[in-house]
Amino acid sequence: MNKKLAYVIATYFGLGLSKFAPGTMGSLGTLPLAYALIYFGGFYALITAAVLIFIIGVFATDAVIKDCGDEDPSKVVIDETVGQLVTFSFVAFMAPEYLTGWISAIYYVSGFVFFRFFDILKMGPVKYADSKIKNAYGVMLDDVFAGIFASIALLGVLCFMVNL
Repeated sequence: MNKKLAYVIATYFGLGLSKFAPGTMGSLGTLPLAYALIYFGGFYALITAAVLIFIIGVFATDAVIKDCGDEDPSKVVIDETVGQLVTFSFVAFMAPEYLTGWISAIYYVSGFVFFRFFDILKMGPVKYADSKIKNAYGVMLDDVFAGIFASIALLGVLCFMVNL
């Protein structure tokens, strides 16, 4: 992969170059994408994008890791993009009507907070992927697992709020 293209992808169009909390910036920058995918294409668009971005992200992350020599460079935030998309997957599948309109802001903010919480906490498979898989797959997978945990939590909040 071309080095410049790898950096554009891995930093999610430069958000990973933020001096302040690049992972958080990458997650925030993903929210409009998640909203658009769900609004225009629903669950299947969201999951398709997450899978494609995961695959492309592995190649881009691998190129950046090789270029800078760091196993998990903080500037790589494409993993946050995938994890944040995964966060909304269960709700987009089970209750998509709650992910559009003005009330959806509660769910997107909650999904963002849950994802960042599980990404930072690093428990169970999140920790395993982060600490034991020392390559681009590990960088990407820990956020996928954090996204799954966040998705379960988000679905729980939704069920509690609307009695699904």
